[in-house]
Amino acid sequence: MNSIMKGLPNLETEHFYLRKINTDDIPAIFDYGSNPNVSKQVSWETHQTVADTRVFVDMIVEGYAQGTKALWGMELKSTGKLVGTIDFVTIQERHRKAEIGYVLSEDCCGKGYMTEAARRIIAFGFEELQLERIQARCFVDNEGSARVMEKVGMSYEGTMRSAMFAKGKFRDLKMYAIVSEDYLKCRNNNIKRCE
Repeated sequence: MNSIMKGLPNLETEHFYLRKINTDDIPAIFDYGSNPNVSKQVSWETHQTVADTRVFVDMIVEGYAQGTKALWGMELKSTGKLVGTIDFVTIQERHRKAEIGYVLSEDCCGKGYMTEAARRIIAFGFEELQLERIQARCFVDNEGSARVMEKVGMSYEGTMRSAMFAKGKFRDLKMYAIVSEDYLKCRNNNIKRCE
């Protein structure tokens, strides 16, 4: 991943500064990471202590240094508080393919924030990294995440049965994706949501 990223740039949207996370963000990340309503729809376990959050942040910071992590903290401009993260979970350079993942604090849900951030990351992926495909997966019962994927122009490609072991059981995952041709068509026609 390090050759395709060459350093993680700061990005900006209407409501967010998208930036690297650091140890100063540990309290904010613990705030939403310890909320079971937030963690129930992601693969990682609910943070039980601040030490859990510190392990996560240390892993990401080390990944920045090695060029193996492409995770942005979502700093809300109006408050200066970090309220979530969005990242390229994986980037496959040979196939010019990436997968995005994201999490948002409960009090920020339902405001269009994650759609806004995802649009920016997708634009970066296609326009700066020259990706051909960007995909995302979610648990089948995660309707909020599925709506985000649809709003950013991704198409539902099917359900992957027993595709991930998380929360003590095998989980089915919905797969969504957008390819460069569809992204460029939307951008050139100034369409926010592709159908």
